[in-house]
Amino acid sequence: MRAFLEIILSLLAVMGLMSIGWLTFGHMLSPVGGRWACVVIPAHGNGENLEQAVTGMLWLRGGGLMEAPILMVDCGLNAEGKAVAAALCLREPEIGLCPLGELAEHVRSSP
Repeated sequence: MRAFLEIILSLLAVMGLMSIGWLTFGHMLSPVGGRWACVVIPAHGNGENLEQAVTGMLWLRGGGLMEAPILMVDCGLNAEGKAVAAALCLREPEIGLCPLGELAEHVRSSP
């Protein structure tokens, strides 16, 4: 019985150390920083992957791993893509949308 208990405790200790290592390594590799960075998501065509990209960035922001503003850039959206981008901007007011020609101006003015 004692050997069984020692095996279980050893496994729990190893799992705990692996979890701490996993969290530490994940935190080191995750994007961090303050407002000095800006996430630029190029949007083109019908915006097929736009929602997934925005949702991923919002997930990082919600977890406290990123504070950078999110900006979608119109790199040739068609009518369906513009509708997707507009819906994302309505759903998440802190996300911006700008034409490609105004990208530098928006990045400079982002907080």
